[in-house]
This record gives sequence, C-alpha cells and structure tokens, in this order.
Amino acid sequence: MPKGLKQTSSLITIGARVTETGPNTFTQATVDLQLNPLDNEVFVVQAIDMDNAAPDAIAATDTVVSSFLTTTSQAALPTFNQSTVLARGEDVIRAAGFVDGGVGFQSQSLETPPTGLEYIGIISTNDFFLQIQGAGNLAAKTLNVKVYGYRARADASTYAALVQSEVLSN
Repeated sequence: MPKGLKQTSSLITIGARVTETGPNTFTQATVDLQLNPLDNEVFVVQAIDMDNAAPDAIAATDTVVSSFLTTTSQAALPTFNQSTVLARGEDVIRAAGFVDGGVGFQSQSLETPPTGLEYIGIISTNDFFLQIQGAGNLAAKTLNVKVYGYRARADASTYAALVQSEVLSN
C-alpha cells in the first residue's frame, strides 16, 4: 500500500471500449471512475489489459493500430514517455514492398512483469482516458480495456500532491 493512502475497496475490474470515429482517425473516450473528491478518493491501478483490433492486412501497405490509456485528456496520440501514460499498445503489419499481406508485429507496455511493484499508477482525478488511432487501415478499429485496481483514501497533503501532479503533467 502506498504511503499516505488507505484502501477502501476490494479489487475492482473496469471494462471500457473505444472505437475510431472513422478509419485512421484519432479518437478518445473518457471513463468515469466516480471518485469522491470530498473524501480525497483515488484509484490505485494494479494492472491494465489492452486488446487492440488487428490492423488490416493490405498487400504492399503498412498498417498500424496504436492505443493508449492516460490519466489526462489528449488532443492527439501521446508518446509513451509522458508521465500521464499508464499503458500503450501497438499492432503493426509491415507489408510495404510485399505482394501479400505482410508480417504482423505487436508491442505493448509492461512487456516484463513488474515483480516488485505494488501498483502501476494512481489516478487522482475522476476520469481516465482511452485513445486509439490507426494508419493505413480500411476500417475503423476498436480498443477494449480492462483496468484492475482499488479505491483508496489519501491524506490531505498526499491528495493535493497527486491531483496537482496529474493535472500539471500533461
């Protein structure tokens, strides 16, 4: 348990989904955690499972589906090194120069298990955000997510620091 926090719920699993509004179009969805800021309530994230739709296999065309889960709203796909990014996923088919559908590749955050981590992030504001954008695809793509964690109450100084850090880090 992180210092300055008191767990107030058992494990919670939150499922969410975002679909591009059109092929290869940046799209964001907001997921409301319904936290109570009057009680300094936060959400401690223990694990995230992201499942992208596969990119289209088009001969001689590279296709991509990129997705992120962030603690703040984004105007475009973020980069993985931003502090607001809790998870990322990317599926790629490299087919440029080939006459067939190419070769698929997948990458995602947390490729090595965090054996010593109690948690992977703390969400102190009321929402988290899902972003998706494809490239070279003919159809809109979907991201499905499961977030595992628990609610906790922070002491006043910890809560203030968490909220300020989250809001100002974008």
